[in-house]
Amino acid sequence: MAGIYYESTRGGVRKITSSEAIVKGIADDGGLYVPEIFPKLDIPLENLLNKDYRELALYILKKYLSDFNDNELIRCVNNAYDEKFQKKEIVPLVEKDNLHFLELYHGPTLAFKDMALSILPYFIKEAMRKLNINKEVVILTATSGDTGKAALEGFANVEGTKIIVFYPKDGVSKIQERQMITQKGKNTFVIGIEGNFDDAQRGVKEIFKDREFNKKLQENNYTFSSANSINIGRLIPQIVYYVYAYLKLLRDSKISKGEKINIVVPTGNFGNILAAFYAKNMGLPINKLICASNENNVLYDFFKTGVYNSNRKLILTSSPSMDILISSNLERLLFEISGRDAELIKDLMEKLKSEGEFKIPRKMKDKLKNFYGEYATEEETYRAIKEVYQLTGYVIDTHTAVAYSVYTKYKRNTLDNTKTVIASTASPFKFTRSVYEALNGDNNNFTDFQLIDKLSKYTNLKTPKAIEDIKNREVIHRRVCKKNEMKKVVEKILLG
Repeated sequence: MAGIYYESTRGGVRKITSSEAIVKGIADDGGLYVPEIFPKLDIPLENLLNKDYRELALYILKKYLSDFNDNELIRCVNNAYDEKFQKKEIVPLVEKDNLHFLELYHGPTLAFKDMALSILPYFIKEAMRKLNINKEVVILTATSGDTGKAALEGFANVEGTKIIVFYPKDGVSKIQERQMITQKGKNTFVIGIEGNFDDAQRGVKEIFKDREFNKKLQENNYTFSSANSINIGRLIPQIVYYVYAYLKLLRDSKISKGEKINIVVPTGNFGNILAAFYAKNMGLPINKLICASNENNVLYDFFKTGVYNSNRKLILTSSPSMDILISSNLERLLFEISGRDAELIKDLMEKLKSEGEFKIPRKMKDKLKNFYGEYATEEETYRAIKEVYQLTGYVIDTHTAVAYSVYTKYKRNTLDNTKTVIASTASPFKFTRSVYEALNGDNNNFTDFQLIDKLSKYTNLKTPKAIEDIKNREVIHRRVCKKNEMKKVVEKILLG
């Protein structure tokens, strides 16, 4: 197969190799890199049944990162998916009450972001070596809670890199914040902003697009890249676990050869469900992609009406990683359903920036039939946690609860009995206050860290080591800035 090249969703730059796309993170025209074609699963799925997670990752990554040789990819895979994951199978698929929960949170930071952010630093390291880049790569990232810690963990003390993470000061859980501000590593910098995730994400994108500032940094031997899912190197590894889940169902005779499945994903920035869409385009038998939102239900409205309208107040919920009004990765989906019309995408993104909304043409809306959008209220989210526990003894976090709640609505509305996989995106121990309140009701007089022990005792679950460790860790990062001061902070960190 000929090598796969990457193009921008906005069409203003030349096609480049995967190495270049991974190091750049975002295209110079402000667009996102996408593969020029979707490679196919070119051997029968039953022939992949005996592959473990690492072997499957190697098979899929080779298709997208065609300028990496086998040894380079093996190095990346083996360094990423090692003993830092608590489960031998990396991603267990747990069956409860005829539903299958894909547990994506057994990595070092207890969230699905570990699945991609454990391998991205190695991609970047290999890509820089291949491209003879001698500059220091500055990973600039906005986080709604989980990406930040997973990226910090992945890049801490990686030679030739610095990582700067911005997070909404009052928009993450106490445990998420504690995980970030206690992060060790001479090359790590964590800054709380007085604003929400969309402000942080917008600020990061503006810095990427500021040519003058980028030129100044280049002259000082720095080059920017991103650990957000705007980086194609973050998105591609996420395809692997959807294929792995399907193969597990096939191996366990839960489905028959060629049978389609549904996939439910709690969705904020749209990268995780987009990876499932990519898997479908590679030939994985997927029926419906069910996009689950919390009360920030901008995606629900979009799938229903074809209008994306971010002109609304951001609501802080118990599922903070989804408290997002601008879903960056939606741009990649729009590019595909528009017939790869870069001019149209550029126009839609300009409208979103200037007016806060856009409407897609009818022909594009017709191509969204593989998606189903729905949302869960806070009350429904808490009810879902309690219901799953009472029915099965299984404990889910708030984001997974949003997905479960949305799936119950989907099933009620459609009577669709297709086998379904729910992406379980975080450990319940990252959101102990909400989970404990949902299960037991009484959390008022306890700190988040006291509630860890109470949740452990109440559910008879062992507290994950990654959570246990942060209780007494020293706070290292105390910097806070206004949302319009982000560039100034980056400049101070890098240029003094």
